[in-house]
Amino acid sequence: MKKAPPAVVFAYHNMGVIGLEALIRRGVDVKMVFTYHDDPCERCWFASVADWCGERGIPCDRDAAANSALFVEMVRACEPDFLFSFYYRDVLSAEVLKCARRSAINLHGSLLPKYRGRAPVNWAIINGEKETGATLHYMTARPDAGDIIGQRSVVIGEQDTASDVYAKLELAAGILLDEMLPMILERNAPGIPQNEDEATVCRRRRPEDGLINWHDSARRIFNLIRAVTEPYPGAFTWLRGDKLIIWRALPEVESFGLAPGELGAADRRIRIGTMAGSLLVEKAEYRGRILAGGELTDALLPFAGSFLS
Repeated sequence: MKKAPPAVVFAYHNMGVIGLEALIRRGVDVKMVFTYHDDPCERCWFASVADWCGERGIPCDRDAAANSALFVEMVRACEPDFLFSFYYRDVLSAEVLKCARRSAINLHGSLLPKYRGRAPVNWAIINGEKETGATLHYMTARPDAGDIIGQRSVVIGEQDTASDVYAKLELAAGILLDEMLPMILERNAPGIPQNEDEATVCRRRRPEDGLINWHDSARRIFNLIRAVTEPYPGAFTWLRGDKLIIWRALPEVESFGLAPGELGAADRRIRIGTMAGSLLVEKAEYRGRILAGGELTDALLPFAGSFLS
């Protein structure tokens, strides 16, 4: 019987749990998991890697600073054949990567080389992409630039939110890992170089990046709204000095005579003008109240003719 290959895993979020479960299914000996303390300023809607490890008696560290001398020594002491990164938020240093006796492998939430970097699902929706996917690749000193082991694509539906797409990616990632792990463990996994001419890089998104520019088209604003709606902080604008968060809306070709940023209420339906078309608001939050249907109309009707900023 073959000895289970030892591995160190860097993991966070639902994808971290999915990756760990796939490794356990394939008989990998997970020596140590590195993850994070949850940020109290972040809405934590995802699974806890630390809890998952605790329930299974797998050593888990949340305190060693990524790439610190202690961190490197803890990884090296495990004598891992493999390093696996599943939605770990820090870029692992070359010194850490050298600890893998065989290979270091990352799971990324896009079809590399497109959308390297942070928040790839959100950016793909904002940019109106029709598909994205999960990529398993070898780690190098350059983030998300290593040779590709395998990919699995998913469709981004016309009205899919980031949460919808992420759920599709979770299923795709589990399938991809089950397909590729046997080859990785048997040392016959492919390694396909990325085409640098097709590479794009996306930056981390912050809550303030959800500010709506009413001089964009209705379609572009609609994409932003569905990219950052719940469980993310939401797309927002300012109405009479108070934040108006738009949680759900639909783009319309007709402008209804509304200028960009002008709020209107024809036929008891709340619309906002854009540079091209208008936005039909279906769910919003204003002055601490979640508004939809008649409540939305009643709350915003007095502001008809106002301009949002």
